[in-house]
Amino acid sequence: MRLKAIFIIPFLFLCIIKGISQNSDKINIIPQPVSIISGTGELNLRDYPAYFYGPGIEKDPMFDFCKWADKEFDLKMDRVMSPDKAIRFEKIDTFSHAEAYLLQIDQNGILIRYKDEAGAFYATQTLKQLCPIESSDIEANKQVKLNIPFCTIYDYPNFSYRGMHLDECRHFFGLDAVKKYIDMLAFQKMNFFHWHLTDDQGWRIEIKRYPKLTEIGSCRDETLIGHYSDKPVRYDGQKYCHYYTQAQIKEIVAYAAKKYITIIPEIEMPGHASAALASYPELGCQDKSIKVATTWGIFDDIFCPEDGTFLFLQNVLDEVMALFPSRYIHIGGDEAPKVAWKNSDFCQRLIKNLRLKNEEGLQSYFIKRIEKYVNTKGRTIIGWDEILEGGLAPNAVVMSWRGMEGGLEAATQNHDVIMTPGAYCYFDYYQAKGPDEPIAIGGLVTLKKVYSFNPIPSKLEKSKHHHILGGQANLWTEYIATPQHLQYMAYPRSFALSEALWSPDKNKNYENFVKRLIHQLPRLDAWNINYARHFYNIYINSKIIEGSPKISITSDNPEGEIEMRIINGETDTNWQKYTEPTLFIQGKGEVQARMLSKGNKAKMPSTVKSYSTHKAIGAMITLLNPPNEKYDAGGKGALVNGFLGTDNDYGGDEWLGFQGKDIIANIDLSKPHTINTVEARFFVSKGQWIYPPSQIKVFAIDAQGNSTAIKGKVTINEVGKIYTFLFSFDHPIVIKNLRVEVNRFGIIPAGAQGAGNEAWLFCDELMVR
Repeated sequence: MRLKAIFIIPFLFLCIIKGISQNSDKINIIPQPVSIISGTGELNLRDYPAYFYGPGIEKDPMFDFCKWADKEFDLKMDRVMSPDKAIRFEKIDTFSHAEAYLLQIDQNGILIRYKDEAGAFYATQTLKQLCPIESSDIEANKQVKLNIPFCTIYDYPNFSYRGMHLDECRHFFGLDAVKKYIDMLAFQKMNFFHWHLTDDQGWRIEIKRYPKLTEIGSCRDETLIGHYSDKPVRYDGQKYCHYYTQAQIKEIVAYAAKKYITIIPEIEMPGHASAALASYPELGCQDKSIKVATTWGIFDDIFCPEDGTFLFLQNVLDEVMALFPSRYIHIGGDEAPKVAWKNSDFCQRLIKNLRLKNEEGLQSYFIKRIEKYVNTKGRTIIGWDEILEGGLAPNAVVMSWRGMEGGLEAATQNHDVIMTPGAYCYFDYYQAKGPDEPIAIGGLVTLKKVYSFNPIPSKLEKSKHHHILGGQANLWTEYIATPQHLQYMAYPRSFALSEALWSPDKNKNYENFVKRLIHQLPRLDAWNINYARHFYNIYINSKIIEGSPKISITSDNPEGEIEMRIINGETDTNWQKYTEPTLFIQGKGEVQARMLSKGNKAKMPSTVKSYSTHKAIGAMITLLNPPNEKYDAGGKGALVNGFLGTDNDYGGDEWLGFQGKDIIANIDLSKPHTINTVEARFFVSKGQWIYPPSQIKVFAIDAQGNSTAIKGKVTINEVGKIYTFLFSFDHPIVIKNLRVEVNRFGIIPAGAQGAGNEAWLFCDELMVR
């Protein structure tokens, strides 16, 4: 829900008129507040050893600040002392927004006005960010003055739901890591933590009525090593057993509540149930024993919609709801193959008796039955956008992950929505491309991409905007095994998300955000947070200049300097400062580029791209079918820019992904060329639903737009995960415009991962020679 504040204090009206002041380098707050007025002067927070608030507050608003300050600065707070030299809290009712706060710092001291307690808490997080950057040396910090600038800040969030997700089924992180994760959520003014606790690879929450869920379901025999698509498949041979006791769950829930963070538990159903079915096989539709999954992917074994299954799930949810006071309970609902239901006589009779259309209707029945029970407990279910299939449960909140479309459909039906599209919010995707990046599932979600996230679909009519509650980022952990790696994938991208969800659109500016981020990141060093340090991405591309294709290099850093070199095995160049687009060295090679750090004393990690020159580099290209937004980082021009995607994964800004669509590309070479081949590269990983095309065809287009099929033969070359289709003409043709049609594989066959779904098609370059 996009939120607004209406207030009547004339002074606040002045704040809004003035807006964000740009005249103070000492104010670097993330997320950017609604309004800031910079003053002249500063005060030393050490001169204010107390804080004071009146009656009626249930939680100490300075709890988190005092914990931080005591540890780092030995600053003692005592709310029972006189307020003369105190940080003062004042509750007022003139803010229409519950989470709003007004922070005033001047010669009279520090005054925080708020309506609800959450607003008071967020003011303390802003106060923390105004303090000098601390170091990891606690004793040295005690000698530092805590000078903070005079300013007046009025603030409130743009969206009511601002969250982060964590999957602890694939890998488990433990109490300390989760608390640190929650600390960072609070620092960024996030208010929801979505905790994924059950899946095929492990059941991570104690359910006392069903002890086998942790005795059996929390343990897998071994874990996949490397990427899911690697051949041969390798495992570590180590038993992996972890779960949280109910006492530990209560501890974490209470810890988060003190920081005004609501934890939403996720109990997956009807799919992603292997760990539960390994524990209690009778809950499945087939009479067979299965094991907790040791690899990643989607599995056919799902809950059977029998009365006994629903009783089991209701009992589980009773214990879960007793632990989590959250209004929302997430019940999954995603990626539930229907093979078991199709082969079940019981399920087929149930479909007939309930007069359902098909197995999708049966899933809708399943979700609606669970929702009805959860509603009787005063709670609301959240489900992934697959719960739309077959009919949406009456009161369900939809979490849209496969794009914005599911959320658009749900909001149009007057359902509340939390947006988490993979193209912006999947933090298990790569955040940069380079030889030193740790393995990831694929894709590319850069810091800049996250910052551009707007949860409200452009096609949603304005009267429905209030159904978009907000958004969250998801951290799936198939390839994230340690707290350090978890932090590396989360930060600093979560800072960009916090501003995307909190700050008003008029206050958003990426370059200004990066400046403020650079100021705040040293705090993470002091807190031993292993954040990614290459948040300035380098983009290597091509452009036509004076009729010739040239290498163009840009960066997110407007003030950064770039070095580059070209390697092709014969005429390699030395590292040199990049100042303007440069010519390709013809043939095949690679371009390496890196950012210079301040003072040019150190070199940052390199970005590397392979290239292969051809006649269509920089050509005008149109696509009849656009790529999926999750795999469109480079745009349509990536197919004719001369640069190739990496050979081992489909992440980055070169691979374009299509599902359920052919690639139909019209290419304008700008002038006639003699052509005799068209070569196309495809990434193939069938275990990830990515298949080669069924065929490729090439057409000549005349001046009137008429097309003629070009005769020739296709040669397919397979090297690892790369399939190259070479279309050789029967004879050379002089041509200016051509069309390349790449026909998709189609439906994935039975017995394969993703059976019954449309296969993905990934292409990185259409080379015309």
